[in-house]
Amino acid sequence: MQYAQIVRGTFIKRPNRFIAQVKIGDKEHTVHVKNTGRCRELLLPGTEVLLEYHPNAQTLGRKTQYSLVAVYKDRGESLPKLLINMDSQAPNQAAKEWLENGGFQKVTGLQAEQVHREVTYGQSRFDLAFQAAGHPAFMEVKGVTLEKNGIAMFPDAPTERGVKHLLELADAAKHGFLAYILFVIQMKEIRFFRPNWEMHEAFAKTLCQVSRENVKVLACDCKVEEGGFFIDHTISVKL
Repeated sequence: MQYAQIVRGTFIKRPNRFIAQVKIGDKEHTVHVKNTGRCRELLLPGTEVLLEYHPNAQTLGRKTQYSLVAVYKDRGESLPKLLINMDSQAPNQAAKEWLENGGFQKVTGLQAEQVHREVTYGQSRFDLAFQAAGHPAFMEVKGVTLEKNGIAMFPDAPTERGVKHLLELADAAKHGFLAYILFVIQMKEIRFFRPNWEMHEAFAKTLCQVSRENVKVLACDCKVEEGGFFIDHTISVKL
């Protein structure tokens, strides 16, 4: 997953979920935030951020020339800043590349073939559909940007939509599909992943429930660079 043009800036404030004020050079710009989650622990005044530059913004009908895609998280004087990608659209593309380039096979022993994005099942639209060992499979992808003391957690805000997706995955599993939920942790230096019980107990309980109903729960960290990122290693899941 690569970005065409990246520039650095300094975060000032976030008036709403969709935009932020960022200082680039000596000028303040309104930029698009490619993550509607809260991200309160990341977007702090004075934080260094990375933005994707869109030189043809006006031609494309965009309201802004920049999109905020990553942030350098300050972890105190004893640790270097941690680069976290917070582009909520990027995990799906990274997961598709991971499936197609053999990453999934290394983890599961199954080769993913005929990979497609945004496939409808029941009342849901799953992020990815593919064939594995002659069986149809669905995968729902969740990007993870919340980290505390090396523990990655999801969600960072209540997500009834996420609960619905989990239940639909369990239903698909009952009807003969292989079903996976992949938590793409958009950073490195993670010890393990767990659901965020404190933020949304219903999602955490449902994740535990569907894991007993043949929905496979996977988590992977990412190698994050200023120009993009890709899924790297599997991470232990503690439900």
